[in-house]
Amino acid sequence: MQDLNALPRVAVRESISPQDFAAVVAGETPVVLKGTIDHWPALGAGRDSPARMNAYLKSMDIGAPASVMEAPASTNGWYFYAPDMREFNFSKRQGGIRETLDRIEQLIGQPNAPFLAIQMLPILSHLPEFMRQNPSTLLPGHVIPRLWVGGPLRTQTHNDRDHNIACVLAGRRRFLLFPPEQVANLYVGPLDNPPPLSLVNPEAPDIDRFPKFRDALNHASVAYLEPGDALFIPKYWWHHVTSLDPYNVLVNYWWGDTATGLERANDCFLTALLALKDLPPGERAYWKAMFDAYVFRSEGGNPVAHIPPHLQSTLGTMSPSLRARLKQQLKMAFLKS
Repeated sequence: MQDLNALPRVAVRESISPQDFAAVVAGETPVVLKGTIDHWPALGAGRDSPARMNAYLKSMDIGAPASVMEAPASTNGWYFYAPDMREFNFSKRQGGIRETLDRIEQLIGQPNAPFLAIQMLPILSHLPEFMRQNPSTLLPGHVIPRLWVGGPLRTQTHNDRDHNIACVLAGRRRFLLFPPEQVANLYVGPLDNPPPLSLVNPEAPDIDRFPKFRDALNHASVAYLEPGDALFIPKYWWHHVTSLDPYNVLVNYWWGDTATGLERANDCFLTALLALKDLPPGERAYWKAMFDAYVFRSEGGNPVAHIPPHLQSTLGTMSPSLRARLKQQLKMAFLKS
């Protein structure tokens, strides 16, 4: 069993202002936020009891069906791949919010009980009154919160293309976090079965099978959250989430993945897999050097400072008109393929 308590703790900020939070986001490092949801009536319900929390949520239910996940007792609450990695080890169906909340509460303490959860529920379309009563002080109103309710679950290591604030209302949670650059040490599963999950159980890693995971742990950090705590997770940071109590409620906000069309980084990555991955070694080395120099600027400084600004074109600072011309050029190129 891996002792995750020995890992460095995520930094904590108290009663942060929106202006200070903007600096936290720019810092691109996880931070525990205390005091940001103390004004929420939902927090009082969550701290009281599962029955009161459920009653609070049910009072705002407008009847829209929710996505309900259920895993058998044999999974021990570990939401993960099925053995063939083509599917997952939990089922997903549509169900009523009231009925599901009641069943989650009834399963608390039951032996050999399945692991039931409502996850990623868009609050605006299902519990709109919740947003009015429990507003975010850090994010604009168009960022829609999502609700997560369940038992003692473990969500396997994955990452998001958005920034994330996870706000704990009931139960305690542990977040194990890895920087984005640790991807090669996490043994991530298939990309075409989203979200891609790490194959390593971080609580009991098989180091013989996954030896590079030791390096990932050397760069990992951990956050333990109580009701009322929130955690900022920058986009692309890998995280493994463990619900530590029999009943748990969390509200999260995703935002920041606003690129569209040809400017979506993930689509650029998939195009690079198609165009570059299978080239001969010398050609791959050339394109790696080009990306390092002109895209990532790995050596520091401005690689085109020796070119007059009016001749730097796409290698320099792109004006809106230049960006539009480049996108049109790429669209025409892709249409020919």
